[in-house]
Amino acid sequence: MTDRPEPGGDLANRRLVLGLSGGVACYKVAELLRLLVKAGASVRVVMTDAAQQFITPVTMQALSGQPVLTSQWDAGEPNNMAHINLTRDADAVIVAPASADLMAKLAQGRADELLSLLCLARPIARCPLLLAPAMNREMWSHPATQRNLAQLRADGATVLGPASGDQACGEVGDGRMLEAAELFEDIVAQLAPKPLAGERVLITAGPTFEAIDPVRGLTNRSSGKMGFALARAAREAGAEVTLVAGPVHLPTPRGVRRIDVQSAEQMLAAVLPLAATHGIFVATAAVADWRPARLAEHKIKKDGKKQAPSFELTENTDILATVAALPNPPFCVGFAAESEQLAVHARAKLERKKLPLVVGNLGPATFGRDDNALLLVDARGEQPLPADGGTADKLTLARALVAEIARRRATLNT
Repeated sequence: MTDRPEPGGDLANRRLVLGLSGGVACYKVAELLRLLVKAGASVRVVMTDAAQQFITPVTMQALSGQPVLTSQWDAGEPNNMAHINLTRDADAVIVAPASADLMAKLAQGRADELLSLLCLARPIARCPLLLAPAMNREMWSHPATQRNLAQLRADGATVLGPASGDQACGEVGDGRMLEAAELFEDIVAQLAPKPLAGERVLITAGPTFEAIDPVRGLTNRSSGKMGFALARAAREAGAEVTLVAGPVHLPTPRGVRRIDVQSAEQMLAAVLPLAATHGIFVATAAVADWRPARLAEHKIKKDGKKQAPSFELTENTDILATVAALPNPPFCVGFAAESEQLAVHARAKLERKKLPLVVGNLGPATFGRDDNALLLVDARGEQPLPADGGTADKLTLARALVAEIARRRATLNT
């Protein structure tokens, strides 16, 4: 039984063709198909004879909810032209796994079965071809495969992966197909609008950790989820994204460059050299305002006198204000995580740091959660996000915020 599609999901109303060529990685495609359908896509599956040696059409039909096509001679099509009919209203053709043989066919323009036929017959200007290679490491590195790969890219195909790791043959190396969740994220990014195409976006995320001694420190409850969601959304929108992350346990969004730091000073040192080369800076990190003036050489122990140690604190440099004060600053977006009087404090931050936009949220109510409610504050007023004043998951909010940043950035450039 297929998962129920999510209303307004990542791929709502998208029509996709999912082609499987031969390879043991076919087992991963069942999960990919489930994710595509759950995200709202309508998926037609096409399988080569070789693919059917690894997974059955029955499985793929059950997951897609639609008949699976396996032959160019299928009389089920009224005009017997499945290779034409499948792609005329398709938003993309995805081939996973893409075997070395299938890639060779496509590079040479050969079409002797349904999958290669429909790839060749698709409207190339509006129906992108996404290939997820899967093969032995020696096959992947062979000059013939690399020539074919170069030709496919030159012809406009997008290659997703491959990864490196354990292979079914027992060897280890490049050629392993990406996991289903990775492919899904890449497909969503490929099909998303690109309002930030050509932009470079710098984002900070998570807390900082200000060491007191070798084992203890001052920090906060920021999970980094909002910043990581923004990095993913900005990448989907076409930007080149660099993410400077404090100590969090989150996977790096696909296609995003990540720099890990611990302290506010380390975050400042990572951000400043990059700020001048990025057009947009989004400071979501919950940076500690203060740090211990001196780091104890060893762990501070109890002395048996029941007297708590005291610490002298020194102020950390304000990263966002420093970037905003550069001679040619990027478009700076600040975050204000408050515990009360959100609009008042967010506006004070906007004016004090001379920012075009501050995004406010109630920190204690959202730290660590998967949903949030934001308040956009600028010189003209305030705007809740979502617009109805409710809450939404952080990725949905991130996409809406990225669209808003792109709109404001475009207005400045006109």
